[in-house]
Amino acid sequence: MLPYICTQNKEVNDVRKFFEKIVEGGLLISGSVTSFTILLIVFFLLKMVFRAFFSSPWVVEEGYVLAVNKSNDVSHLSPETIMDIFDAKITNWKEVNGKDEEILVFRFSDLTQYYSEEELGDEFQYVPEKISELVGKEPGIIAFFPQQYLAQNFQGTVLPEEKISLSDFFAGTKWYPTSAPAPIFGLIPLLLGTLLVSIGAIVLSLPFGVAVAIYLAEIANKRTREILKPVIELLAGIPSVVYGFFGLVVIVPLIQKGLNLPVGETAFAGSVVLAIMALPTIITVAEDAMRTTPRAMKEASLALGATQWQTIYKVIIPYSISGITSAIVLGIGRAIGETMAVLMVTGNAAVIPTSFFEPVRTIPATIAAELGEAPAGGAHYQALFLLGAVLFIITLLLSISVEYISSKRKM
Repeated sequence: MLPYICTQNKEVNDVRKFFEKIVEGGLLISGSVTSFTILLIVFFLLKMVFRAFFSSPWVVEEGYVLAVNKSNDVSHLSPETIMDIFDAKITNWKEVNGKDEEILVFRFSDLTQYYSEEELGDEFQYVPEKISELVGKEPGIIAFFPQQYLAQNFQGTVLPEEKISLSDFFAGTKWYPTSAPAPIFGLIPLLLGTLLVSIGAIVLSLPFGVAVAIYLAEIANKRTREILKPVIELLAGIPSVVYGFFGLVVIVPLIQKGLNLPVGETAFAGSVVLAIMALPTIITVAEDAMRTTPRAMKEASLALGATQWQTIYKVIIPYSISGITSAIVLGIGRAIGETMAVLMVTGNAAVIPTSFFEPVRTIPATIAAELGEAPAGGAHYQALFLLGAVLFIITLLLSISVEYISSKRKM
């Protein structure tokens, strides 16, 4: 009987070991595939970052040329100057260090105002010749037309093709990606909008998040904690577009009426919505950090005569400060990377904000709103990749900060 039982136990152990090997193999394969996928994503992002930084977009829209009369001394125009000329804000060449000559703006669509259809030809075969003739006889002209209609013996001067420098992009104060003939890509208004909304969200969410974390970790009874904890975790799983609708229907009208503003879609509205979205992250991480405080430290504080509140802010919070800091950094990352909710409640105005109660636009919202309309490989497309590179660097720095803070906490 005993040998039979031993044999049976051995078979059971063999089967258990077999299944353990299968589980270990599955976990190994899963971990390897996940790690490889993460490395591929990081490699792709880094490749896109380097590509974005070293392939700047063109000043003039690709496939078009900008030309002036040969007697014109102006040989270089910035994107903002080109936009002001075509918007009639600059009307004389002396305003851009040229001769005292009125500026004549010519777009390709204006061609029929100078020549009849017969002169242009049935198949527009005479268009290059006519454009060359017009530019040659008008001393104050600036012409914008497709490069395919540039005549071989062009009678004007084609302004040299230039790329937008990284300094123009990073120091630019305007964002007009569809402006013709020269789109303008300036990072400052989008970066300031992102930082304004994100910082406002953290300022609003941090006190409430830490207060709720203290309540759940040290004050609430077990039943209350069991009810509130799932509700808070449920908030983290709600889609951002739902938060956006809530902000658009509830928060935006309240801000507009309560503060007597012309519009309710402002940076403040975006901060309020993002604060609500960041609260679950801050509460969960901060509460977990507080609950790791050794029981002996709390009991020693109480034994020495400290009250519960004195123990909280003199023992528990200092001990868990690194975890609370991690919660703050993760909350900032959540706010900076948010797209849909911000897109719906901030007004989408790509201008430098002068007040917390003005419409703004953030970097993620800009990428989401414009990427679908940007021609692949064009100047607008490259500028959006540059924005993505900036956002990637910001989030990478935040992740490094979290790792550094977490490592200090373990020490």
